[in-house]
Amino acid sequence: MDAHEAIVIGGGIGGLAAALALHRQGIPVTVHERASSLEPVGAGLALAPNALRSLDRLGVGERLRGLATPHPAIGLRHPSGRWLARTDTASFEAFFGDTIAAVARAEVIAALVDALPAGAVRTDSPAALVTPGSTTEPAVVRTPDGERSATLVVAADGIRSATRGLLFPRHPGPRYSGFTTWRTIVTPARRPEAVGEIWGRGRLVGAFLLADGRVYVYGAALTPARERAADGDEKAELLRRYGTWCAPVPQLLALAEPERVLRHDVWDLADPLPAYHRGRVALLGDAAHAMCPFQGQGACQAIEDAVVLASPLTPDTDPAATLPAYTAARLPRTTAIVTGSRRVGDLVALHTPATTFLRTTALTLAGLLPARTLLGRSAATYNWQPPALDATA
Repeated sequence: MDAHEAIVIGGGIGGLAAALALHRQGIPVTVHERASSLEPVGAGLALAPNALRSLDRLGVGERLRGLATPHPAIGLRHPSGRWLARTDTASFEAFFGDTIAAVARAEVIAALVDALPAGAVRTDSPAALVTPGSTTEPAVVRTPDGERSATLVVAADGIRSATRGLLFPRHPGPRYSGFTTWRTIVTPARRPEAVGEIWGRGRLVGAFLLADGRVYVYGAALTPARERAADGDEKAELLRRYGTWCAPVPQLLALAEPERVLRHDVWDLADPLPAYHRGRVALLGDAAHAMCPFQGQGACQAIEDAVVLASPLTPDTDPAATLPAYTAARLPRTTAIVTGSRRVGDLVALHTPATTFLRTTALTLAGLLPARTLLGRSAATYNWQPPALDATA
């Protein structure tokens, strides 16, 4: 077969991370994104230590750490403002050897794109898998320029992945989690002192500091699928749901620009796929393991995928031979995190006075445990170490 060329379908964080990982391994790669822009509006992202180590392999970790604003403490509160659990960031960093970097999604995308060769990312360029290929035949992808052959196709085409449907037509696909989410970025006159998450009856809201005085605000609540604010004003809907909660929530929401409030229902792949590859195609990120956002690991796991997928490849390696190992490495880990995220969602979903009282009591008691005990519960997720790429070996 001719020299290796990779095609990435989807220009989100996972697709761009995969493209950069492949580029660092010396493999020519093109990203096809159907949208006209890569700039997400109003969205933030928490990069946990496992993702930051992976971004170090891609050469952009320090850039993104430099954009993060230090938080004196992170924790969980009741809507009244009472702290249920709180951890200072110094203890977190000492335990895990790194921080959680809260940054705008646009900044992550810019860091990845800037590290790629000019012309590697094509917007307004929808691509679709025609055939997945085999050990002896290339995969074929239909692009605006016609059909193209590739020795590797990375399907990072999201939770509604057409590629996944083609590879595994009998899989039931994503299920509605019961939650909808809102996200926006605001710029208050004064930065809030209390940040983190607040849990109420069947809903939560969170706030994290970003660079340049901005604050990322997000909410999640139990709602029927596809329900939207009656007048289309999602800012008003946020104020209706959270306007009486403790400061700084009402003050931050009052600053939101209605047109910059994103609302999306949460669907996840509760049923694991049988594999994350077929032929010469690898599924990555939400296309492979869409998860609820309650552990903040969706994008982090996509970045991990990218490094694991690319690490065994060189210009002389046949990708078809390495894909079974990619599935073997990624499927058990991501399945466990999908399950864990759904379980946290089950706790958030509690909404009767009795069940929320019991949850608050349990969280308060847990908050009295030593910091090492609390942090240790996240060790399996955050302590993950990425394999080396040639550029970082």
